[in-house]
Amino acid sequence: MTSPLDRRRFFVLGGGTAAALASTQVPAWAAKPIRNVGIPREPFRLGVASGDPLPDRVVLWTRLAPEPLALDGRGGMPDRQIPVQWQIAHDESFKHVVRAGTEMAEPASAHTVHADVAGLEPGRWYYYRFRCGSSLSPVGRTRTAPAPGAAVDQLAFAFASCQNYPAGYYTSHANLANEDLDVAFHLGDYIYEGGGQGGLGRGHLPSHEIRSLADYRVRHAQYRGDGNLQDAHAAFPWIVTWDDHEVENNWADEESDPDTAREEFLKRRATAFQVYWEHMPIRAGRRPTGPDMTLHRGFTFGDLASFNVLDTRQYRSDQPACRDADCAEAFDPKRTMLGDEQEAWLHGRLRGSSSKWNVLAQQVPMFEDPNVGLPADKWEGYRASRQRLMDVFATATRNPVVVTGDVHRNFAADLKTDWDDADAPAVGSEFVGTSMSSGGDGRSATKHNPDPDNPHIKFENTGDRGYVRVKLSRSELRSDYRVVDTVERPESGVRTLASFAVEAGNPGVQRA
Repeated sequence: MTSPLDRRRFFVLGGGTAAALASTQVPAWAAKPIRNVGIPREPFRLGVASGDPLPDRVVLWTRLAPEPLALDGRGGMPDRQIPVQWQIAHDESFKHVVRAGTEMAEPASAHTVHADVAGLEPGRWYYYRFRCGSSLSPVGRTRTAPAPGAAVDQLAFAFASCQNYPAGYYTSHANLANEDLDVAFHLGDYIYEGGGQGGLGRGHLPSHEIRSLADYRVRHAQYRGDGNLQDAHAAFPWIVTWDDHEVENNWADEESDPDTAREEFLKRRATAFQVYWEHMPIRAGRRPTGPDMTLHRGFTFGDLASFNVLDTRQYRSDQPACRDADCAEAFDPKRTMLGDEQEAWLHGRLRGSSSKWNVLAQQVPMFEDPNVGLPADKWEGYRASRQRLMDVFATATRNPVVVTGDVHRNFAADLKTDWDDADAPAVGSEFVGTSMSSGGDGRSATKHNPDPDNPHIKFENTGDRGYVRVKLSRSELRSDYRVVDTVERPESGVRTLASFAVEAGNPGVQRA
């Protein structure tokens, strides 16, 4: 992978420079840019991103926000729609532009742009940028998915989660941006809703728990304004899903924690969903309707990998009230983690997949951890849902792998249909990644095979921050736990703490 682009630069074009950028392959941007009277320069202060790659298309994202932290949530923008031009090219210098167009940035969507660019070649790298008036955005780099059924020998991705802004600098993102990846996944807790200030001079804005539309927009803008995060988004396409803190801690379906009136919570959920969609490279067709947004979706990368991106918040039953390991409520077959529709969708995709690897990208740990009683927010609080999924893994899924965030710790574990039998065979593998910054610097502690009575748990690490890099081939999956030296200083190195592998056709985690 080439060195990171200088993605934080902003460019102002004169007519001659704009003309020099013209492409002979598609209609060029006009020599005179579309006039946007009254728009301050440098409207692209939140950077660019791409996401949800398909074989022939990808979403390009940006937000016009010359004053991103303006407390009214409008980002310094007027209350009118603004035309934004975009280009996508084969090369970083934009001599070979292959697609170009104009989107209207609407005040009702915080002047965000979600350009769903079609007509692209499968499995190819592209460069993209935006223009508003005479201002050019930073340049981003993206990649389409391979064609359906195409022979793919390898795929590299990473997954990340839990990036509490006051808790640490985004040194994890700075290093992630330099990884050689085809795609990255964010598994939730992209923002935190509280008003914590921390001790690093990165206190939350606003300084209270967010509830209003303006509050959520300012909070997302604060996170998006981080240069390291912008670099990571500009380096490759992202596929994102939420956990709880994008709305409120430990929410479940229409239940808040602590309990508030249903109508009040659904109003808050609708606001949080809208602003989440505004700030993510997700297709316009997934824009929420009130408090509802269909976020679970699937992606296929040739014949090598199928990804199932889950939503374990919006449709789940409320967490069980009891906390002991024998909690009868946790075994209730009527209780659900995914909801009936999403569960049927997932099981159908797994049963029908011909991909070599089938990956679930989701939020909360799935493996059994008997040392912590009943962690009610995890899959252990929804045992019937989990058992149904394990049965599908065992009988109808090729090489199932689960990647997980949420708990600010690293784990590697086997997945089983019978957790009471230490000798029961694995039916899948789970890799849990620590937080990007949440929890700050901790005391690093690593254990391999930490519990002889529960040999399905292969690895546990606490105190470190980072992400997990995964490389898929036709013969194996390899996961590298990448941890940074610190998140409490602006710069940090990164190292591989541990590596694990899964052999194709042989479920279960092995030391690499």
